[in-house]
Amino acid sequence: MGERRPWVVGVSGASGTPYAAAVLRGLLHAGEAVDLVISRAARLTLLDETGEPFRDAHWREDLGRWLARGADGSPGFFADYASGTADLSAVHHWPAGDLAAGPSSGSYPAKGMLIVPASTACVAGVALGLSKDLLQRAASVTLKERRPLVVAVRETPLGGQTLRHLVALDDAGAVVLPASPAFYAGAAHIQDLVDFVAGRALDAAGVPHKLYRRWRGELGGGRADTQGTPPPMP
Repeated sequence: MGERRPWVVGVSGASGTPYAAAVLRGLLHAGEAVDLVISRAARLTLLDETGEPFRDAHWREDLGRWLARGADGSPGFFADYASGTADLSAVHHWPAGDLAAGPSSGSYPAKGMLIVPASTACVAGVALGLSKDLLQRAASVTLKERRPLVVAVRETPLGGQTLRHLVALDDAGAVVLPASPAFYAGAAHIQDLVDFVAGRALDAAGVPHKLYRRWRGELGGGRADTQGTPPPMP
């Protein structure tokens, strides 16, 4: 068995926890190992947007309930997670306050990192190298080790200071990926829009998936494929 090389997934306090859930499901479906870091602010956002807590002592059970939810809040939308049959053994959770955690070191064998969603405070902290918690530290490590870093910023409108921070991240080698759904894929459900953003984040990381319909050069192709029903489970 080879060395475990996870993707680090950071979840900051911005609105958009369904984006993070879709990315996590996509990584697990692709057979990838995941190291999960959820900021203190993100726990509050998760509770607000889903009604679900995320507790260090019960993180695996809490994660399963979170990943079972659809983007519209349906608690059992993803049946394998709702039934408990989904395998979460590839996930390792690190508390955001643990600055001695594996992802805090460049010698830790991570493939890269995705921050989904990324708040403007998180963007600023990573751009300035503040490393005030494990999420920011892991992002700084990812940049200095020249590993892929995808920053799915979720804010609108964007002020000048944040735009300058995003340019700094781009200059440092990160992929700045605004959480901007597209409509050419024939979205019929809110989950389609969420999965489009998650899929683009996985594209940027080079992880294969089937979360959205890709452009085939056919005008109206998305509408032709859409039957007005919820999307298939990934």
